[in-house]
Amino acid sequence: MIKDNQYAIEVDGLTKRYGGLLAVNNISFTVRKGEVFAFLGVNGAGKTTTVEIIETIRPLTSGRVSILGMDVTKKKRDIIRRIGVLPQGFNSFDRITVRETIQYFLRLFGRSNSEADGLINLVDLKEKSTEQFKTLSGGLKQRLGIAVALVNDPEVVFLDEPTTGLDPRSRREVWDVLLSLKNKGKTVFLTTHYMEEAELLADRVAIIHKGKIIAIDPPAQLTEDYDNYIILTLKSPKGKASEIIREVGFEPINDKRGDIKVRLEHTEDVQRILNAVKEGGASFHGLDVRTPNLEEVFLKLTGDSIHEETAGERLAK
Repeated sequence: MIKDNQYAIEVDGLTKRYGGLLAVNNISFTVRKGEVFAFLGVNGAGKTTTVEIIETIRPLTSGRVSILGMDVTKKKRDIIRRIGVLPQGFNSFDRITVRETIQYFLRLFGRSNSEADGLINLVDLKEKSTEQFKTLSGGLKQRLGIAVALVNDPEVVFLDEPTTGLDPRSRREVWDVLLSLKNKGKTVFLTTHYMEEAELLADRVAIIHKGKIIAIDPPAQLTEDYDNYIILTLKSPKGKASEIIREVGFEPINDKRGDIKVRLEHTEDVQRILNAVKEGGASFHGLDVRTPNLEEVFLKLTGDSIHEETAGERLAK
């Protein structure tokens, strides 16, 4: 394993077995200090097992894992003092307030109640500080959970599916908090099912599949390397646009809104199709041209969809 103080987390040859089940299969990766690192994988891919080993919750079978230069098998007590963890579905005592919740966890780490204000402001809960936990929305509970994960001023923060089940507005509010952690220099290890979340927040993304890491790179690099195509959308087409596109040599897909989508390998094919549609007497009310996103890369590499859709259903959206 390379010893270098630029790394917050180092994983080398990590393997985990449960009897005859190989849950994590000899994986290696590093997480740099100050970066947001997203870990993607469907249920059963080995994602949770890997994270729990790094957090010192679960023992490894073989390999080496260190956090901030400390071996997770030898320095558990020291590591716990320097990391923060937000578990999926954070919960607290129903009848205590936001401020009381934070103060309770501050005391568990031997810290002063006076630090509560800074944490409340960080997650933008000042106006909710006197409300009981049971009255909070899902998004507010998650923001409180992030504050709790930070009570010991950790250098590395683990966030397990921090926005699962939240509405779009609440999800974006949590994203703002996560970006503020990065701005403060925290190392953030994020597990998520939301591809948009990983694309927006992560400096690098690792995709784990059947216990192996099959790709690791910045989101933009992954989409460039693994899905080099574009999608042309013709909105509200009229006439025989689909037939014309087939005659040019491409396969159109009609989505639920009545739009036509075409996957293309070369940008010059966009103009070929538009010219053919116009010359063929068909029309449309608008068009869109876009490159693939991280979810399409994930599907290509794993054969699995986070949302369990077929490729045709995704393209037709």
